[in-house]
Amino acid sequence: MSLFQTIKSIVPNTRARLRKYINCLLGDTQDYYTSLYPGNQSYIIKKIINNLIKKLSFDDHSLDKIKSIEKTSIVVFASKNKRMFDFLYFHTRLKALDLPFPELGFDLRFFFLLPVKRVCRILLSHLDYFLHNFHIKDIYTSGFVQETLQNKKSGFVFLIEEDDFYKRFIKSTPDPLFHLIELQRQTDTNVIIVPEDIIYITKPRHKDPGLADILFGTHEKPGLLKRIYTLIRYPEKIKVAVATPVNLKEFINLPEIDRLDAEFQTHRLRSHLVDILNRQRKSITGPILKSSQEITEDILTRKSLREYLADYASKNNIPLYKVNKKAASYIKEIAANYNLRIINVFNWALSWIFKNIFEGLVLNQDEINRMREKSTQAPLILIPCHKSHLDYLLLPYVMYRNNMPCPHIAAGKNLSFWPLGPLFRGGGAFFIRRTFKGAELYRKIFGAYLEKLLYEGFNLKIFIEGGRSRTGKLLSPRPGGLGMIIKAYLNGACDNLYFVPVFVGYDRVLEEDAYLKEIEGGKKSPETLKGLINTRKFLKKKYGKVYIKFDDPLSLKEYLKEKNIDLTRATDDEYMQFVKQFAYKLINSINKNAIVTPHGIIASAILNGSQNNFVKEQMIERVNTYMNLLTFNDVELSDTLLMDPDNAFDTVINNFISRNFIELADEDEGEISDSTTFIVKHNKRAILDYYKNSAISFFVPTAYTAMAILEVDQFKFFLSDLVLRYKFLQKMYTDEFSYDEEITPEEQISKCIKEFINEGILVPDPTQADMFSLTSQGLRKLKWFAAFLLPFLESYKTTLLFLEKEKTDKYDAKEQTKKIQSFGRKLYKRNNIALKESLSLVNYRNAATYFARNEITGSEDQIQIDDYKEIIDRLIRLTLS
Repeated sequence: MSLFQTIKSIVPNTRARLRKYINCLLGDTQDYYTSLYPGNQSYIIKKIINNLIKKLSFDDHSLDKIKSIEKTSIVVFASKNKRMFDFLYFHTRLKALDLPFPELGFDLRFFFLLPVKRVCRILLSHLDYFLHNFHIKDIYTSGFVQETLQNKKSGFVFLIEEDDFYKRFIKSTPDPLFHLIELQRQTDTNVIIVPEDIIYITKPRHKDPGLADILFGTHEKPGLLKRIYTLIRYPEKIKVAVATPVNLKEFINLPEIDRLDAEFQTHRLRSHLVDILNRQRKSITGPILKSSQEITEDILTRKSLREYLADYASKNNIPLYKVNKKAASYIKEIAANYNLRIINVFNWALSWIFKNIFEGLVLNQDEINRMREKSTQAPLILIPCHKSHLDYLLLPYVMYRNNMPCPHIAAGKNLSFWPLGPLFRGGGAFFIRRTFKGAELYRKIFGAYLEKLLYEGFNLKIFIEGGRSRTGKLLSPRPGGLGMIIKAYLNGACDNLYFVPVFVGYDRVLEEDAYLKEIEGGKKSPETLKGLINTRKFLKKKYGKVYIKFDDPLSLKEYLKEKNIDLTRATDDEYMQFVKQFAYKLINSINKNAIVTPHGIIASAILNGSQNNFVKEQMIERVNTYMNLLTFNDVELSDTLLMDPDNAFDTVINNFISRNFIELADEDEGEISDSTTFIVKHNKRAILDYYKNSAISFFVPTAYTAMAILEVDQFKFFLSDLVLRYKFLQKMYTDEFSYDEEITPEEQISKCIKEFINEGILVPDPTQADMFSLTSQGLRKLKWFAAFLLPFLESYKTTLLFLEKEKTDKYDAKEQTKKIQSFGRKLYKRNNIALKESLSLVNYRNAATYFARNEITGSEDQIQIDDYKEIIDRLIRLTLS
């Protein structure tokens, strides 16, 4: 046999033996890639990874988004920047939670994290493939990606990376998103892309990078050293965020996407995912910070404002440079000076203060999460009720502690005094005058400043009531600020706005003594440095709990669309009418979200008794009646009422005794029992009325209905008998209690009657529809509900008695209110009125406003005055008899 023939016979045998050996080493598959992470790395590497990963928290809201994905779906996680740690974190954490976890890292190479045996198999597999095909095997052309994902192994893709973009754009290497789109077209199974981000620096970034940013990376894209340092030194500051998953099938079926070819669909998908992650980051870190000088220049150099300033100067015959100077001074007077150092100091100081004076802040994390989600789409306009100066601090504090940027806060100019003014500006406060009357230029500059804030993407917080409530209930809205914000939206400052009504309630307000003084006619103490120093006394007391409740964010764009309202075509009067209606809608939302505390219930039960002294057993009977109504209507109660109401009520009674609101009768000194008699201190009734009013919004329709039934003065009546009486009360107290215009009086009465039937006050007539009978116990309980209106009836009666003695337009509104209060004190001393809490400046102002609207302004209107007096006297008599 020749040598050639010998070699020719040996080679096939060698090849066969080599193939057999390779197959033995590789097993049943040739698919070995460094992009697939099996997770069975060495003990040391695994220990290091686990120690780093356990430092980062993963909030429940983010987990819920992953849990909500259907188990049959193909899941791919998407990160903006290429970082292997992101993959390792989600792989390890989600695997431990038995949730879809990434195993295939697109464009990742886990070469140094894999066991030696697997590395050898990968090298051998690729060498074998190359020797047979003379080109490198990749995960895309081999079909490995599609096969792996369809086998329910999750993937991980990166959206922005310079090297990867270069390969795709110049060398035409495969784009992972292109292959995902192709996969979605080939299968009925949903491909779900989960955008995620690990945010190492949650502070807002400045427009101009500093030296540290240049050396160690920016906030948005920190370098390796900065990431490692933050991970080891400050892991609690790192935020792991998961955005709402994207259904790829739904995305490519959108009309504007479906008509594109595959390449441009890929570009649009990448842009969409990056936009989601950018918005999510912004909802946590806030917009890019600009200096106050840059903000000022941006506002004053706007073409539309410059034209206005020129026109204003010409119209008022003022040199333009003076108008420009005045405009710049207004911005300086108004503008915030957002400063991260000051915000961090506030965070430290408020944590210490709140821990010392409050027993806790009661929040609902789901509400905060919903609010954060909406903030990724448009600026938030927070609309809280205003009961204390602490409202300025509480909401920014809560948002900061929940990884949201502090909002810009509209604060009264009275708070701009040194040293608080500069500190508040640093914390995001901008200052507003009490009135814009006669200040056309100021109004224009303030509106331009609001537009700039919204254009930059800042969240805002405004107090729609205009000032703090001294009565415990919400005040009528002042729509001026709200109107300017909506106008900014209409001018194109932003694409949408989300309004968030916020209830803030206190077991006890810090300013109760000051409020008592002001309600009774005392002068409001101005905010000064001396007053700030004196506030240290508050740190020595406990004020119970604070309750904060966020309503669902309301989209202005969707609301206008739903109501078919086009504000761009509205006249000025039509526009302000809409703003007022919208303001009342927000006020109603705050009322509906109020949390009832034991302080409000006990204060109501005490003051709604017919006498100034009461037995505990009788008072608790009223408490139980009120609680039954609240429970029937699913009103949210404070946690203390839910856990142990009896103990909560006893604690409040003891608290009221210690604060000298009530006292034990002489014969009842000693241990308190059901038969113990208490006496209400006359000089503290107004403060008790404050806490009563904190819960009164839930009882107003019931009080109107109860009063209407009492006025019918029959044990049997029809529902229709109550409608006119209900409407009369609702109209008279428009400035006291807002109501939902979308719910008719008939609907409200029907609802209240169901409550009364549940409580055993009424029984339906078996023979006639809409006829009801009053039970033997019902009359007494009806009076307990009607008694909520007694202080207001007395205030309005006092106003009428004053008006019949005075000539029309003798005083301006402010002076007239003080004169009515002085007159009321005289009536109280003569026992012409019974309730000291009716001597309320706020009640008198609202009463005078209501009667003026109905053309009752003085003694010339005696006929109308007599009519109202007769009605009010009858209502008071029916309630007290």
